[in-house]
Amino acid sequence: MPHAPAPAGLSGSIANDPAGLHFAGGGGDLLAEVEAFGARIAAVRAQVGRAIYGQPEVVDQTLISLLSGGHVLLVGVPGLGKSRLVETLATVLGMGSKRVQFTPDLMPADILGSEVLDEDATGRRSFRFVPGPVFCQLLMADEINRASPRTQSALLQAMQERRVAVGGVEHRLPAPFHVLATQNPIEQEGTYPLPEAQLDRFLLEVQVGYPALADERAMLVATTGAAETPPAQALTPAELIAAQALIRRVPVGESVVDAILRLVRGGRPESTGDEAVRRHVAWGPGPRAAQALMLAARARALLDGRLAPSVEDVAALAPPVLRHRMALNFSARADGVVLGDVIARMVERIG
Repeated sequence: MPHAPAPAGLSGSIANDPAGLHFAGGGGDLLAEVEAFGARIAAVRAQVGRAIYGQPEVVDQTLISLLSGGHVLLVGVPGLGKSRLVETLATVLGMGSKRVQFTPDLMPADILGSEVLDEDATGRRSFRFVPGPVFCQLLMADEINRASPRTQSALLQAMQERRVAVGGVEHRLPAPFHVLATQNPIEQEGTYPLPEAQLDRFLLEVQVGYPALADERAMLVATTGAAETPPAQALTPAELIAAQALIRRVPVGESVVDAILRLVRGGRPESTGDEAVRRHVAWGPGPRAAQALMLAARARALLDGRLAPSVEDVAALAPPVLRHRMALNFSARADGVVLGDVIARMVERIG
């Protein structure tokens, strides 16, 4: 994608900008911060590239989610490097990470923590909270759909509010806090589909595919030798939090806001004018999808070296934002319609 020039004469007033950009602060300071951000994110990409081969779109979409302050659902067959990507990002971003292998016998307390009864030297008893693995900055939920719905729902409050309640007492989670979950789309025996409420908590659903021939060759040679060069830290958690704040200050044009609203509202059967959507979609995306698109479009623009997002960013991010926030009905299955076709049609309608 070509780099668009930064708008000249930025100011803190929307009225002075003919494109209708929403500015959250002075333009000069923002430009300097964006330039500094570009140098740091280039270093992050370079370090991630030392361990992940041939998945630039997957890496970028995952970074977009983290920069937007969101969680990621990585969907792909075994052996494509989903777990390696999470481990690499924890190292490169300097985040404290923990991994939970989701299984049918996993209980909510195994994730959140529990209260234990202690007895002191005088015989006095009291409860003490023992934090679970969720108390980290980057939680890897491996094969999240293998746990029961009761255990899956234990993450709902943590993902939305960055805190958990145990024994009637709320405990704050570290900042930043992100959940990167993996899911195997081909093996469904012994799995439990994620409830819609939890799917909606993931900013993006990232589809992990097979690498190209050249990338797979490079990966084969690099990872089967006597020694590998491990990635190094390129960012700190504090710098990630600062980058997340910067993303929210990126200007957004009225045309982009309109495109987001048209796209999201166009996927709701009860409010769209598209007959195909009304016929094939059981339920459409809610307002959280629009929020996710707004933040992700800003992050994608900065990753690409542009100061403001475009409608093209919205179109590119529509599949990972919408595919887990919509469902088809029986009529769609009977007609052989897949969700990707519906989303592509919705994107065409926004121009």
